[in-house]
Amino acid sequence: MELFSYEFLTALVSIVIIDLVLAGDNAIVIGLAARNLPKQQQKKVIWWGTAGAIVMRALATLAVVWLLKIPGLLLIGGLILIWIAYKLLVEEKEHEVEAVDNMWAAIRTIVIADTVMGLDNVLAVAGAAHNSYLLVVLGLLISVPIIVWGSTLFLKLMEKYPVIIYIGSGVLAFTAAKMIVDDKWVKPFFEENAWLQYGLMIVVVLGVILAGKWAKSKKKAVANPSS
Repeated sequence: MELFSYEFLTALVSIVIIDLVLAGDNAIVIGLAARNLPKQQQKKVIWWGTAGAIVMRALATLAVVWLLKIPGLLLIGGLILIWIAYKLLVEEKEHEVEAVDNMWAAIRTIVIADTVMGLDNVLAVAGAAHNSYLLVVLGLLISVPIIVWGSTLFLKLMEKYPVIIYIGSGVLAFTAAKMIVDDKWVKPFFEENAWLQYGLMIVVVLGVILAGKWAKSKKKAVANPSS
């Protein structure tokens, strides 16, 4: 993939969108972990906790990019990512993060919580990166400052404009379909039948969005039977 080519820039935009949609609640995790600390220590916890979380996420993503080169794993990863894209639309994230009164314990809590909660993000970014370590690093450098300083605003925007979540889910679904058709086991088949490749992408994206919308409306109807 050539630097700053159309394919490169499209993948970079996808990674930034994925990071924002899947990791938009990182500031909440940081805030919950540090809420019992004195004000002067909270800034240090935010900086060091964020730095540790970035390092762990970068290492995990780079490792997954390497693993996805193994035949069959792109296919499996794509199928998992379809489920993640669907869950993004129908499930609400919970933030059960323990508040501690020790600075280093708070930093450890942030790093562990971010690593565990960010597994879906790691897989999605690795799939969108198309074996490019540079894309992973650039995606993190662009999105992390936005996540740390602007995630509260971004969460409010997602609540006010639900279409943002649908766009994010669509990008995830597209990435999942791309992972599936790029897997070494099935790639020759899709190269011989190019129309099937685009057909699968359309079916996956529309299928995830429509299924998520239907499940969400059904959930809402159960929660509010009188309305």
